[in-house]
Amino acid sequence: MKYTKEIKSEILYLKFTGDLIGENNGPELVELANDALSEGVVNCILNISEVRYINSSGIGVLITLLTKFRNKNGDLYIVQPSDHVNKLFIMTKLQAVFNIVESESEVLEKIK
Repeated sequence: MKYTKEIKSEILYLKFTGDLIGENNGPELVELANDALSEGVVNCILNISEVRYINSSGIGVLITLLTKFRNKNGDLYIVQPSDHVNKLFIMTKLQAVFNIVESESEVLEKIK
């Protein structure tokens, strides 16, 4: 998996591409979130439109990120999950846990 990160207006923007395999990328992504949180960032916009596959450890990473941001009175917003990932969220009932949105602008409206 590859990712890009950017912090602007106190929001962490992440974009993942490829396969989210928690064992491979999890510790690095959690550390990235910890660094952003220590800088005062409390919201994260995670674009996973180009993620093809997520394993159970990858789901664990997403839940860890969600927990970290919510513990700081912020949130994690998942933007445009691919069809496969969206089906996974529905099967696991995680669509009720995560804030899943269609666009970054929708998130910015919710945060205001």
